[in-house]
Amino acid sequence: MAIPLLTPHKMGDFNLAHRIVLAPLTRQRSYGNVPQPHAALYYSQRSSNGGLLITEATGVSDTAQGYPETPGIWTKEHVEAWKPIVDGVHAKGGIFFCQIWHVGRVSNTGFQPNGQAPISCTDKGLTSDDIMTFSPPRRLATDEIPGIVDDFRTAARNAIDAGFDGVEIHGANGYLIDQFLKDQVNDRTDQYGGSLENRCRFVLEIVEAVTNEVGPGRVGIRFSPFASYMDCGDSSPESLGLYLAHALNKYGIAYCHMVEPRMKLADQRFETLQSLVPMRKAFQGTFISAGGFSKEEGNRAVEEDHSDLVAFGRLFLANPDLPRRFEVGAALNKYDRTTFYTLDPVVGYTDYPFLEEV
Repeated sequence: MAIPLLTPHKMGDFNLAHRIVLAPLTRQRSYGNVPQPHAALYYSQRSSNGGLLITEATGVSDTAQGYPETPGIWTKEHVEAWKPIVDGVHAKGGIFFCQIWHVGRVSNTGFQPNGQAPISCTDKGLTSDDIMTFSPPRRLATDEIPGIVDDFRTAARNAIDAGFDGVEIHGANGYLIDQFLKDQVNDRTDQYGGSLENRCRFVLEIVEAVTNEVGPGRVGIRFSPFASYMDCGDSSPESLGLYLAHALNKYGIAYCHMVEPRMKLADQRFETLQSLVPMRKAFQGTFISAGGFSKEEGNRAVEEDHSDLVAFGRLFLANPDLPRRFEVGAALNKYDRTTFYTLDPVVGYTDYPFLEEV
């Protein structure tokens, strides 16, 4: 019997050989925000003919940073550094999208140009914890917002110039776009705040600018309507997710990528009756689900038509040949959480063994 995850799928102009997607995973090994040669090995290891890979979140500007050693795509140096990494994926037949992001208030003055305050839709700050320190954000003026939209447009153009097949706009996980979307954060009184339509205006302006720049078939987007990452929750996540799914149809983008409702926090699963199925039915392009899937859950999601593709993060990190292992029913390497965000160019990065090495 065919394994549902290993059946082909046509995503716009892209012919995918299987439905297993490398989820975007921050790896913090791009020293000085410049992608490094070791990333070429990391991504090519996880490439397969006709497989879709999404990069780690990649900053659209010098104000977009909030974590150490995360890559950028706003300078020519960044573009040139990404080229051999993209070439390595393409050499193995992979399809490669660059996830472009702005962290917004999930930052501090140490990451910002000239030590300025991070920007957001609000001036409400985040509570610092043992791991991260956040600085109070500065509320963007209405007339500054088109400049941020343009940063996403430029980043998308740069990604295509670097050879990427497309871009994924990061609208999830409590970062800048999500801050605008969620009513528990967005307290604006201009045309970017208040109603659901107004809160979605910022992201739809970005989608329009990016699709106009690189073409709709090269654009995907990620949302987490049900999640509360970084104190970024919404009072009616179903309404938010459905509104976005319907609104995106106007632009004809390649895919919509959503995080399952059970992943309300980054690394914890919750039992819930909420579902992405209404959004999946509303969106007319390829639909990708993410959120702690096992092989069995992924197969079931495809078989029951709850999703076209399934994004795997930790399992794909620890098993660079994950599609092959699923195909032959092999045991999986265990991931080591302690090395997820170390700066080492090998350990916990390119040293997970392939099946034939076990």
